[in-house]
Amino acid sequence: MRKNIIVFMAFLLVISVLYCAKGQVKLIEKRTLESVKGAMASTDYEEVRIKKFPIAVQCWTFRKFTFYETLEKAKELGIKYLQPYPGQALSRDVKGVRFDHNLSDDLLKQIRDKLREYGISLVSYGVVGFENTEESMQKVFDFARKMRIRTIVTEPKFEDASLLEKMVKKYNINVAIHNHPDPSKYSHPETVLEYVKGLDERIGACADTGHWMRSGINPVEALRLLKGRIIDVHLKDLDVFGSKEARDVPFGQGKANVHDILAELTLQNFHGYLAIEHENPKDVDNPSPPIRKGIEYIKSITYYEDYEEILKWSWGRYAKHGWNHYGPGYFELDGKTGVLKGQGGMGLLWYSRKKYKDFILDFEYKCADKFTNSGVFIRVPEVPTSDDYIYHSFEVQVHDNGKDMHKTAAVYDAEPPTIDAFKEPGEWNHMKITFKGNRIRVELNGKLALDWEAEPRGKVRDFAQEGYIGLQNHDSRSPIFFRNIFVKELR
Repeated sequence: MRKNIIVFMAFLLVISVLYCAKGQVKLIEKRTLESVKGAMASTDYEEVRIKKFPIAVQCWTFRKFTFYETLEKAKELGIKYLQPYPGQALSRDVKGVRFDHNLSDDLLKQIRDKLREYGISLVSYGVVGFENTEESMQKVFDFARKMRIRTIVTEPKFEDASLLEKMVKKYNINVAIHNHPDPSKYSHPETVLEYVKGLDERIGACADTGHWMRSGINPVEALRLLKGRIIDVHLKDLDVFGSKEARDVPFGQGKANVHDILAELTLQNFHGYLAIEHENPKDVDNPSPPIRKGIEYIKSITYYEDYEEILKWSWGRYAKHGWNHYGPGYFELDGKTGVLKGQGGMGLLWYSRKKYKDFILDFEYKCADKFTNSGVFIRVPEVPTSDDYIYHSFEVQVHDNGKDMHKTAAVYDAEPPTIDAFKEPGEWNHMKITFKGNRIRVELNGKLALDWEAEPRGKVRDFAQEGYIGLQNHDSRSPIFFRNIFVKELR
């Protein structure tokens, strides 16, 4: 009997511990936004090299105009992507017809023809509501498929998302949950995070920065909290923080801190669209001027504005399209992060789509340890079919343990760096190589490490005025890692 009592008490103890642990987890979840604030304190957003994000316009911005008139407005602004909403008048020539997912196939074809004429694509649709039934959802998803829309923006009224997840998997179309201000259901990012927890990764958040501000929520903190689940962004800047009466202003003129918003999205490797939604009633008759000012501001703070990313994100993952490998070994690519890892060697992963003459090559690399050995080849004159390319192109060296002309930031076997600016193994380094005419400049972690008028020297017998770019894999023991590879052509 006593043994049974002891066993029962032990059972109660285990249950109470589990219950307390469960309660503690809930407590931590409730405090997540606060914990994010602490984690963000060490982030220096001024140091972030902001990526170029594709810009779209939420058609609500032009709600006083028809959808077809909006196409004209977007073209004038140089915008190629739109997020239509249900309810906008379609055309002044077709009275009583409004854009939505119930339009006939004939009208949808007419719209597709118009989009083709203007060179504009529909990238998302919303905010749109539907019932928790297959029939109601299917109508919206079928419409999105017909119009090649990748994301549906909504605010689900139902808690059970199993059917919604089923539709996302069936159609391979994203669903982004939008936030309106308090007291709307999804006004706080914690609510969205709780809703999408455990669901397919194609179900996530549509981050409306303006509505967060109206609810007194710092948009940068909210973005950090939703890291990994942000699918779409409604980008806004407001004149006042924490007021439902706040009005939209051009980006950079309000309280949103658009610079840090874009920096945070860059750190998260966000690959969606920035949908501009300008709602200020004073501008409703002509919203183009503030939008144009806002776009100019975005360009002014975008580090990679005039660059092309040559290790590209495509259809939900990074891919080595346009890259070929010569020689032993290979590079592994993490499709989610875009990180290349060298294996075996020595070989060359070279970008075959274009020869570059005068250019800036901007990238990040990381060494596994101090013995990591690699290099970046520039102006490789012809398609590599033998090791002969090493005698007719320059290699900017990566080898922290090397010496003189064989050390990191050197032009291998030709010119040594003037300083050591590399970081400890395991940390990401930023390298910027400029090759203009015969002059090579290498900047490493913001410091000028080499400035040299190139000439045949060492192993290099001659060099071309244009050529391919290549990354060297040297060995598997101390692998090299590359990411964020961008090129800017100099005219």
